[in-house]
Amino acid sequence: MPWWETILFLIAVVVAIFGFLSMVGVNKRWLTRGHNRRAEDLYDDYADSPRRQKQYAREHGGNWRNDS
Repeated sequence: MPWWETILFLIAVVVAIFGFLSMVGVNKRWLTRGHNRRAEDLYDDYADSPRRQKQYAREHGGNWRNDS
């Protein structure tokens, strides 16, 4: 392998590592960006009906309350 191919290979490796690290950093910043949503706000979209929630609580020995 000629010396210039070795240099090109090393440059390609460095560029690949830099690209990977920058891509991971961008994804981390994108996934952990600030927002004003809370789990409690999203719960109504995925909750069972109040009747089913009361039944589940009764079956598992808990109390059900309707805070809405």
